Amino acid sequence: MSEILENVQQQVNRLYKSHYGKMVSSLLYFSQSIDLESAEDIVQDAFTSALTHWRDDGIPNNPAGWIFRVCRNKALNKIKQGEKIRGFFEDEDFSASETKTSESPIDDQQLKLLFACAHPDFSPKVQVVITLKYVANLKVEAIAKILGMTVDGVDKLLLRARQKIRDEKILFTEPDLLFLKYRIPIVHKIIYLIFNEGYKSSWGKEIIREELCEDALLMNKALLESGVGNRETAALHAMMLFSAARFKARFGAMGELLDLEEQDRSLWNKDLILYGSKFLSEAQGGVISSYHYEASVAYLHCMAKSFRSTDWESISMLYKQLLENNPNPFVEMNYAIALYYAGHKQKATDILQQLQQKPFLNQYYLLNAALGKINLLEGNLEKARTFFLKTLTQTESQVEKEYVQKLIDKIDN
Repeated sequence: MSEILENVQQQVNRLYKSHYGKMVSSLLYFSQSIDLESAEDIVQDAFTSALTHWRDDGIPNNPAGWIFRVCRNKALNKIKQGEKIRGFFEDEDFSASETKTSESPIDDQQLKLLFACAHPDFSPKVQVVITLKYVANLKVEAIAKILGMTVDGVDKLLLRARQKIRDEKILFTEPDLLFLKYRIPIVHKIIYLIFNEGYKSSWGKEIIREELCEDALLMNKALLESGVGNRETAALHAMMLFSAARFKARFGAMGELLDLEEQDRSLWNKDLILYGSKFLSEAQGGVISSYHYEASVAYLHCMAKSFRSTDWESISMLYKQLLENNPNPFVEMNYAIALYYAGHKQKATDILQQLQQKPFLNQYYLLNAALGKINLLEGNLEKARTFFLKTLTQTESQVEKEYVQKLIDKIDN
């Protein structure tokens, strides 16, 4: 009996993690009568019902569809008679529920939700937070780390957003074709953030969350196929494909994290690299965006036969151009690292030390890890050890802690 209860709890927890936010945002899209608070209550009640019923009746064949159907029925009870509703709930299997209206060029359900949540009545920052919470289903802790905010700051922002939605009766609907284009920049940014969180998770035990990367790639592909996307969309797609090509090489035989110079490049997915090259080519012409620069950097990494033969000079130039177009301390950190490997060691060290003076970055584990690595390579072992010990206190990931501890052990031995 206890084993059955444990299986039910695990299944509900898994579905809550993967579907909660999408179900909430779908309810908001489904009906104008349902506000954010009501949508959250409906989904919470549906998961509670699942726990109760599945303990007695067993887990159904389609557990996600079961919960989704409960959400639909509860939503229908709240909807005003005669109100026009959107066809999101026709299929009991939520994951397969994708409908296309005659007015919409977009097929993908999750992308529709993303456009709906990127509501112009909110600032871009609020749009990003709402979408990461209710479309990507990220925890508040992860959102805070991604955006360089405190958990309390994200909670307060979401609280104010809920109040604004309720007070101003804001509706989450897919915009008309003309207005879809105005929302593309924020949609690009959100897809980019979802992919990055999947590629290098900022919260929890997992380093890679492939389901998030897959979601980002599928949404971006749908954006390209809809005709609404543009050359920036193609550049973003290329960048994501180049990064995804390296998934299998990022871990060793024992599950340990491998940095770029340790990876077995024969494991890199050549088909994805070729596919990414096609999109990078299609992205040429017109405005050069940050996604063009990042895709070009990723392409150069993919083309290098070894870490030593990487074209670090070109990579550093691309980061410099990106920095000029989009001043950002994280880009500046990557620029400095590329400079170091290109042979401009003093300039690289000066930039990293300047970044260290910024309070947030001083507590950022990747900056301290980079300073530790550079000092290790330069033979400054005690300095390297100090930076690595600081890094250990700043990352939540056990895999990353083990990687850093391996570097400390290398110094000690």
